[in-house]
Amino acid sequence: MKAFAQSSNNETFVLNLGPQHPATHGVLRVKLVMDGEYIVEAEPVLGYAHRMHEKMGENRNWIQFLPNTARMDYLHALAYNHNYVGLVERMMGLEVPERAEYIRVVTAELNRISSHLLWFGAFILDLGGFSPLLYAFDDREMILDLLESVTGSRLTYCYFRFGGVYNDIDENFAAGARAFVARMRERMPMYHALVTKNIILMKRLTDIGFVPAEMCRKYGATGPVARGAGINFDVRKHEPYSIYPRFDFDIPVYPQGDSMARYMVRMDEIEQSLRIIEQALDQMPEGPVMHPKVPKSLKPPKGDFYHAVETARGSFGIRAVSDGSNSAYRLKMRTPSYSNLIVFGEACRGMLLPDALALLGSLDLVIPEIDR
Repeated sequence: MKAFAQSSNNETFVLNLGPQHPATHGVLRVKLVMDGEYIVEAEPVLGYAHRMHEKMGENRNWIQFLPNTARMDYLHALAYNHNYVGLVERMMGLEVPERAEYIRVVTAELNRISSHLLWFGAFILDLGGFSPLLYAFDDREMILDLLESVTGSRLTYCYFRFGGVYNDIDENFAAGARAFVARMRERMPMYHALVTKNIILMKRLTDIGFVPAEMCRKYGATGPVARGAGINFDVRKHEPYSIYPRFDFDIPVYPQGDSMARYMVRMDEIEQSLRIIEQALDQMPEGPVMHPKVPKSLKPPKGDFYHAVETARGSFGIRAVSDGSNSAYRLKMRTPSYSNLIVFGEACRGMLLPDALALLGSLDLVIPEIDR
């Protein structure tokens, strides 16, 4: 990290980053106290896009709230679908058909790659490189076409159902997914040659934007932010759900804690998601994709329940308190971007403003899941 050059007269000024700023990638305001070009303090100011999702989850029945989940993290919407239906299935003891579980994993991992590709393109754009965005969106379009063919939408998916999925995949989807896996494996060396090994990128990210493991634990940061600080934790491995334990995949971990480490974690995760998709397609059995007897009105038993999944940005958990009625008595979301954003206030102190923007981009924030 660059040394903080404290001015001799201690004169500071306030700079508002956002709430409308391209580097915040959403309606986020960060109040910066500056000493010249160095940051003295940073305070994230939230609430500009707050929509009371948790309160809506308590005023609507369990089924009506399902589409809301994709509106929080619109870049990895299927993981949010997965967590909510998994929570209700756990509450009610609903068995999900094997084929539906495999379809959920394939589509959720495709969605994870599309999220990482969008982050990759936008992040490099923040740093001044335009061409990688075009390559990333070219690959991402293939995923969106595939997911649109089975879900009917390209962004805010609502494909999973309590007890299965909305409809089955066909041979064209499976062939398209295999073609995408082969294509991405050929494209990854190009991404590394074009971007990862670019000396300008290395100078902008290496040894800059430190978020050490202790800071991650202090603020509850998860996902690539924590794994880029050497913390080997991924919900898919350490609190397994669905059929993830059946697949052979690695958890990329880099101990450096700088912006480059977080970049490398996501690039490696794309390759691991390709491995999972390929295995899931090979192992996918025939059969139904919906539980045959899902009640039309869901009334989970009284109790306190929690379920978590690993999204593209980290651990997403839902705590639900049921009073036995057809809607939640209390619904509490634990979203990854909220905790990942809070580390920014401490991590950017003493940094030059352009380096702090690189740090902010490396956190891969989705503002609507913070302002849920």
